[in-house]
Amino acid sequence: MKIAVIGTGYVGLVAGACFAESGNDVICVDNDEAKVRMLRAGKIPIYEPGLEELVRRNRHENRLTFTTQLPKAVRAASIVFIAVGTPQGEDGSADLGYVLDVARDIAKAMNGYKVIVDKSTVPVGTSVKVREVIRRETTHPFSVVSNPEFLKQGAAIDDFMKPDRVVIGAEDPRAREIMQELYAPFTRTGAPIMMMDCASAELSKYAANAMLATRVSFMNEVANVCEAVGADVDEVRRAVGSDRRIGSSFLFPGVGYGGSCFPKDVKAMIHFASEKDYDFKILKAVEDVNTAQKTRLVAKMRAHFGTLKGKTVAVWGLAFKPRTDDMREAPSIPLIKALLAEGVTVQAYDPEATKIAKGIFGSKVAFAAKNYEALKGADGLAIVTEWSEFRRPDFEKMRKLMRSPVIFDGRNLFTPEQMKQSGFTYYSIGRH
Repeated sequence: MKIAVIGTGYVGLVAGACFAESGNDVICVDNDEAKVRMLRAGKIPIYEPGLEELVRRNRHENRLTFTTQLPKAVRAASIVFIAVGTPQGEDGSADLGYVLDVARDIAKAMNGYKVIVDKSTVPVGTSVKVREVIRRETTHPFSVVSNPEFLKQGAAIDDFMKPDRVVIGAEDPRAREIMQELYAPFTRTGAPIMMMDCASAELSKYAANAMLATRVSFMNEVANVCEAVGADVDEVRRAVGSDRRIGSSFLFPGVGYGGSCFPKDVKAMIHFASEKDYDFKILKAVEDVNTAQKTRLVAKMRAHFGTLKGKTVAVWGLAFKPRTDDMREAPSIPLIKALLAEGVTVQAYDPEATKIAKGIFGSKVAFAAKNYEALKGADGLAIVTEWSEFRRPDFEKMRKLMRSPVIFDGRNLFTPEQMKQSGFTYYSIGRH
């Protein structure tokens, strides 16, 4: 099939590369000339395991090309994906300006029947708006489809190539058939292709992310209760997760969720529900819990040190999760800001996100090239992101580097018994 993907951000680039990998001819479009030049050279502007290799291989096979010329790409394609950003407005709503502008440009370039697919995460009713915009600009026939992505950063390639499900919102039988054929190679192992109306497909993405965010905040609340009553959240989590009605996913307590999806989608769902005069009380509470949880380690530091002014704290992990360099809504940001506000010297390390973090904090934070380097002279260590390389450190080396052996573990990487034996004062989430 001939495919155009408008937007080479996280979603667009992963989708384009994976569609090309399954044998389609894919043109990815971006209005950033420097970015397009970079992609043509095989350089990837984001960190995602396996993506660079996929792009290079399909570039070499001439199945994947990059351009700034949207009209040319649209004319060459039978399916056009819209994968541009939907930034969050001040009121929590999703800004559809980029999506509708691209829809207008697609319409002006059309030279025949096209299936136009909303791949961006968009509020319910967006497909109707896209359809209206296109209809005003062209007499050519077309179908509008909603096809939300369900990708986890750090595992996006596997998620796309081996999906749990493919959700397709389409009322037009012709478009349904085309989308079914497009996704057939990815669902050979039995993953369902779920056909539904556009509104249901649009809501599915928000509902899924809101549910996962709710599980995270709920478990963080349980962890905080565990600390208050002397229970162990790990034991509680195992007991709860063993219930087949609940399952074990997203039940790990920590310092809150972040990233490009959960925070934005929870806010957007609250907002578009309120536009229909519905007060989504649960999601408002989910947000409040998450905001408070991001600085929970700071409260533990205050309780331990008494005063934080003049202290030096090492921070391991800056990205919102491992296997990505994404710092959008990362828990490390409010934590570091709170420490800086109390006069703390922060020495931080992350395997991938340092460049982005420097753009956020500049010279306010000392960035280390290696994890142990961040520990030199530190009064304490805060673990914020659960990178694999943090799980088996040299504790003896750590003790020698630090001014005082204290760890504030926001991801429960170690056990209290292990830390006691290693000579550390240890604070974790939901354990005693």
